[in-house]
Amino acid sequence: MEATNRDKQLYGNEVEIVRRDDDCTIYRINNSKGDAVITSYSVFPGIELIYNDVHTQWVSIDGEQPKNILEINHCKEGIIECENRKGEYLYISKGNLAINQKYNMKNSCNFPLNHFHGITVAVDLDKIPNWQSSVLEDVSVNLLELKNKFCENSKGFLVIRENQSIEHIFSELYSVSEKIRKGYHKVKMLELFLFLSSLEQEDLVQSKKYYPKTQVDIIKAIKEYLIIHLSEKITLDQLSVQFQIPLTTMKIVFKEIYGDSIYSFIRTYKMQKAAELLKNTNEDINVIAGSLGYDNASKFSEAFKKVIGLNPSLYRKNV
Repeated sequence: MEATNRDKQLYGNEVEIVRRDDDCTIYRINNSKGDAVITSYSVFPGIELIYNDVHTQWVSIDGEQPKNILEINHCKEGIIECENRKGEYLYISKGNLAINQKYNMKNSCNFPLNHFHGITVAVDLDKIPNWQSSVLEDVSVNLLELKNKFCENSKGFLVIRENQSIEHIFSELYSVSEKIRKGYHKVKMLELFLFLSSLEQEDLVQSKKYYPKTQVDIIKAIKEYLIIHLSEKITLDQLSVQFQIPLTTMKIVFKEIYGDSIYSFIRTYKMQKAAELLKNTNEDINVIAGSLGYDNASKFSEAFKKVIGLNPSLYRKNV
């Protein structure tokens, strides 16, 4: 099935239509780093509930985005890197709820962990005025006011950190039965809009911050440096001096981008690399340990089991 001009405007020229029904369209985007499957349900006129299943480093969309679409994004797993039109970066991680006007953001999204699972609620503000007055009047929700509330600041993008209310609203949407899906989606959209309408300014003070491109580029360079030098013992102080970034800033921004501390991230990366070598080569376990900076076999085995769940020899026997 051929993609429409609207499909291409929203998801890029390379988008494919996997299936299109009366109220559901499944899209696939392929690129050199992987793919993304996007399942979009029409809940109300002008309101789409979208499930994102991403296994790639980036998704890039050509052309200008629609100017009057409000996006509400929930992250179940992974991390999204978003860039606004001022060249500032913001990260949506597990449990976060992000609200923005689609036009305010750059067309491309990066996924630092190479995967992302979450939900997008897309509200086309040009299509909802009549629907709003007839359906939402009794629950005191005004979607235009929501857009002004969350998107009219200088950044045009707000991320609310994980809390029980957000978890309650979204958790069941990831496993809703097909038998009740249509009605359930409607109920949950109303619940979401009511929740957002009830938020006061003091509820938003814990929202996440933007990071300048210079800091983001340095942190990405640090990550690449660590991956290249897996066998070396490198301290955080060394990295701070070498890359000319304050130690505290380095630790904070790294965790924002990659969702983990530097030491924990690189330890997990090493153990995943070790698992690949154990599976695909006949290298001695001690040699593999040494190539990853471990001169003590027992420490390597302990670290491997903590990340992978089995000791190295048992893992090799079972793959």
